[in-house]
Amino acid sequence: MHDLSTMSDDEFLDAFLACSLPPEGFDHRSHLRIAWVHLQRHALEDAIERTCDGIARFAEHLGAPDKYHRTLSEALMRLMAHGGAADPGLSWTAFLAGNPALRDDAAGLLAQYYSPERLALAQARRRFLDPDRRPLPR
Repeated sequence: MHDLSTMSDDEFLDAFLACSLPPEGFDHRSHLRIAWVHLQRHALEDAIERTCDGIARFAEHLGAPDKYHRTLSEALMRLMAHGGAADPGLSWTAFLAGNPALRDDAAGLLAQYYSPERLALAQARRRFLDPDRRPLPR
Protein backbone atom coordinates (compact mmCIF):
# COMPACT_ATOMS: atom_id res chain seq x y z
CA MET A 1 0.00 0.00 0.00
CA HIS A 2 1.26 3.48 -0.79
CA ASP A 3 1.38 6.63 1.31
CA LEU A 4 -2.10 7.55 2.61
CA SER A 5 -1.62 11.16 1.57
CA THR A 6 -1.25 10.14 -2.08
CA MET A 7 -4.37 7.97 -2.13
CA SER A 8 -7.42 9.30 -3.90
CA ASP A 9 -10.54 9.78 -1.80
CA ASP A 10 -12.03 6.62 -3.33
CA GLU A 11 -8.90 4.56 -2.60
CA PHE A 12 -8.78 5.91 0.94
CA LEU A 13 -12.47 5.17 1.55
CA ASP A 14 -12.19 1.67 0.06
CA ALA A 15 -9.15 0.85 2.22
CA PHE A 16 -10.91 2.22 5.30
CA LEU A 17 -14.05 0.17 4.65
CA ALA A 18 -11.94 -2.95 4.05
CA CYS A 19 -9.97 -2.28 7.27
CA SER A 20 -6.78 -2.42 5.22
CA LEU A 21 -5.33 0.96 6.16
CA PRO A 22 -2.11 0.54 8.12
CA PRO A 23 -2.88 0.98 11.83
CA GLU A 24 0.07 3.32 12.36
CA GLY A 25 -1.22 5.54 9.57
CA PHE A 26 -4.75 5.85 10.85
CA ASP A 27 -4.07 8.91 12.96
CA HIS A 28 -6.11 12.02 13.78
CA ARG A 29 -5.74 13.44 10.27
CA SER A 30 -6.94 10.14 8.78
CA HIS A 31 -9.97 10.20 11.09
CA LEU A 32 -10.73 13.71 9.87
CA ARG A 33 -10.25 12.70 6.26
CA ILE A 34 -12.66 9.77 6.41
CA ALA A 35 -15.22 12.03 8.07
CA TRP A 36 -14.64 14.69 5.39
CA VAL A 37 -15.12 12.13 2.59
CA HIS A 38 -18.41 11.00 4.11
CA LEU A 39 -19.57 14.58 4.71
CA GLN A 40 -18.80 15.38 1.07
CA ARG A 41 -20.93 12.45 -0.13
CA HIS A 42 -23.79 12.11 2.35
CA ALA A 43 -26.20 14.15 4.43
CA LEU A 44 -24.91 14.95 7.92
CA GLU A 45 -26.72 12.25 9.90
CA ASP A 46 -25.90 9.54 7.35
CA ALA A 47 -22.27 10.70 7.18
CA ILE A 48 -22.03 10.52 10.97
CA GLU A 49 -23.42 6.98 11.06
CA ARG A 50 -21.17 5.76 8.24
CA THR A 51 -18.07 7.31 9.77
CA CYS A 52 -18.75 6.28 13.36
CA ASP A 53 -19.70 2.72 12.37
CA GLY A 54 -16.55 2.47 10.27
CA ILE A 55 -14.25 3.80 12.97
CA ALA A 56 -15.78 1.44 15.54
CA ARG A 57 -15.35 -1.49 13.12
CA PHE A 58 -11.73 -0.47 12.38
CA ALA A 59 -10.95 -0.26 16.11
CA GLU A 60 -12.52 -3.69 16.60
CA HIS A 61 -10.48 -5.05 13.68
CA LEU A 62 -7.32 -3.76 15.38
CA GLY A 63 -8.28 -5.42 18.64
CA ALA A 64 -8.78 -2.07 20.35
CA PRO A 65 -12.55 -1.54 20.56
CA ASP A 66 -12.07 0.57 23.72
CA LYS A 67 -10.31 3.24 21.64
CA TYR A 68 -13.54 4.15 19.87
CA HIS A 69 -15.41 7.06 21.46
CA ARG A 70 -18.79 7.89 19.91
CA THR A 71 -19.20 11.32 21.50
CA LEU A 72 -15.75 12.49 20.38
CA SER A 73 -16.27 11.19 16.86
CA GLU A 74 -19.74 12.64 16.39
CA ALA A 75 -18.94 15.99 18.00
CA LEU A 76 -15.91 16.42 15.75
CA MET A 77 -18.02 15.60 12.71
CA ARG A 78 -20.61 18.17 13.70
CA LEU A 79 -17.84 20.74 14.12
CA MET A 80 -16.40 19.70 10.75
CA ALA A 81 -19.78 20.18 9.07
CA HIS A 82 -20.01 23.63 10.64
CA GLY A 83 -16.49 24.33 9.31
CA GLY A 84 -17.54 23.62 5.73
CA ALA A 85 -16.65 19.94 5.29
CA ALA A 86 -19.88 19.27 3.40
CA ASP A 87 -19.22 22.09 0.90
CA PRO A 88 -18.54 20.37 -2.45
CA GLY A 89 -16.44 23.33 -3.54
CA LEU A 90 -14.03 22.94 -0.62
CA SER A 91 -11.16 20.52 -1.21
CA TRP A 92 -9.66 18.40 1.55
CA THR A 93 -6.54 20.58 1.73
CA ALA A 94 -8.60 23.78 1.70
CA PHE A 95 -10.80 22.39 4.47
CA LEU A 96 -7.74 21.59 6.61
CA ALA A 97 -6.22 25.00 5.94
CA GLY A 98 -9.44 26.73 6.95
CA ASN A 99 -9.91 24.73 10.15
CA PRO A 100 -6.64 24.81 12.08
CA ALA A 101 -8.29 24.07 15.44
CA LEU A 102 -9.81 20.84 14.07
CA ARG A 103 -6.51 19.93 12.47
CA ASP A 104 -4.08 20.91 15.24
CA ASP A 105 -5.98 21.13 18.53
CA ALA A 106 -9.13 19.02 18.42
CA ALA A 107 -8.87 18.38 22.17
CA GLY A 108 -8.78 22.11 22.87
CA LEU A 109 -11.67 22.72 20.52
CA LEU A 110 -13.77 19.99 22.13
CA ALA A 111 -12.95 21.39 25.59
CA GLN A 112 -14.97 24.46 24.65
CA TYR A 113 -18.04 22.23 24.51
CA TYR A 114 -17.34 19.28 26.82
CA SER A 115 -15.92 18.95 30.30
CA PRO A 116 -13.36 16.18 30.86
CA GLU A 117 -15.81 14.56 33.26
CA ARG A 118 -18.52 14.31 30.62
CA LEU A 119 -16.17 12.82 28.05
CA ALA A 120 -14.87 10.33 30.62
CA LEU A 121 -18.33 8.81 31.14
CA ALA A 122 -18.59 5.22 29.92
CA GLN A 123 -21.84 6.04 28.11
CA ALA A 124 -20.03 8.79 26.13
CA ARG A 125 -17.97 6.04 24.50
CA ARG A 126 -21.04 4.06 23.44
CA ARG A 127 -23.46 6.81 22.36
CA PHE A 128 -23.44 10.50 21.59
CA LEU A 129 -23.87 12.80 24.56
CA ASP A 130 -24.75 16.45 24.16
CA PRO A 131 -22.13 18.91 25.39
CA ASP A 132 -22.30 20.18 28.95
CA ARG A 133 -20.43 23.48 28.46
CA ARG A 134 -22.14 25.00 25.43
CA PRO A 135 -24.16 23.70 22.49
CA LEU A 136 -22.43 22.55 19.33
CA PRO A 137 -23.00 24.89 16.37
CA ARG A 138 -25.81 23.96 14.00
